[in-house]
Amino acid sequence: MAIEFDRTKGVPKYLQLINEIKKLIQNGEWEAGTQVPTERELAERLNISRNTVSAAYKELEAEGILISTRGRGTFVTDSDAVIKRESLKERLVKIIDMSIEDAAELGINIDEFLVIATQRVMAKKEMLSKVKIAFIECNREQLDQFSRRLHLEHGVSIVPVLLQDLREKTCEINELIAGTDMVLTTLFHLREVKEMLKLPGKEIIGIALEPQMETIVRIARLPQGTKLGIVCLSDNFAAKIRRSLTRAGIDHLHMLATTTQDPEALKVFIDHVDALVVSPHRLKEVTGHNTEGKEVVEFRYHPDAGSVNVVRTALLELKRS
Repeated sequence: MAIEFDRTKGVPKYLQLINEIKKLIQNGEWEAGTQVPTERELAERLNISRNTVSAAYKELEAEGILISTRGRGTFVTDSDAVIKRESLKERLVKIIDMSIEDAAELGINIDEFLVIATQRVMAKKEMLSKVKIAFIECNREQLDQFSRRLHLEHGVSIVPVLLQDLREKTCEINELIAGTDMVLTTLFHLREVKEMLKLPGKEIIGIALEPQMETIVRIARLPQGTKLGIVCLSDNFAAKIRRSLTRAGIDHLHMLATTTQDPEALKVFIDHVDALVVSPHRLKEVTGHNTEGKEVVEFRYHPDAGSVNVVRTALLELKRS
């Protein structure tokens, strides 16, 4: 098993590991059905962080290249599917074509099929516009960002709830959420949210949020020893950024963080660092104080593909009177 890392590329190790594993599968060294090394084993073989291997395996599972089975391990899926995997659009076209053929067998022509399909799509859109979802998260940055995205993608109404408010005003928040159709939270807080919500029958879905790939790559390319200033609204979000960078194998930077909103204190902080990572809420403010033109990277999270599909399916399965 030949896996090599190029430190000169400025690309996180877990991204390089993903590409190296794909090469092993494509050249037949890891065949379909092969059980791959555990995270710990591969980390020891390659002398890298277990978090790096974990991040790579998770991404490969999301792409359908690896599959994990509890109690058995992680395996390579069908290698032909890895190489020749159809796009989602092509798969959808096949489903539509089959539906048209089935409709024809029932005596429904293409024009009638189009009318019925359009009516169903409009009915689903109308249904989604009446759906209310509660989204519970521990920091304001992710709460607002994901709430806006979910509304724009699906047209649903979002009820944002801070986890701290749920902890301190449990009864009041339970009453608020009782009027929603579904509850979303991050996987990290799923167990706690389920314990605090006293709403039998209410569907609670955990989603995984990941940093944007471009963000990680930009930060990884900063020179060794760079003083990286993290500016956000909460200590919680700053800690989350640190964890994300560590998980990506970025350990060559000296990281500092601030949540100050005092203009003078913020200006001093910016002057003291070489580059900046900011939460979406602080970007405009930090840019205004960045008179020396230091690199500023906006740190955004987005739900992983698997979580998005779970939410979409759950939304479309909602039954409304």
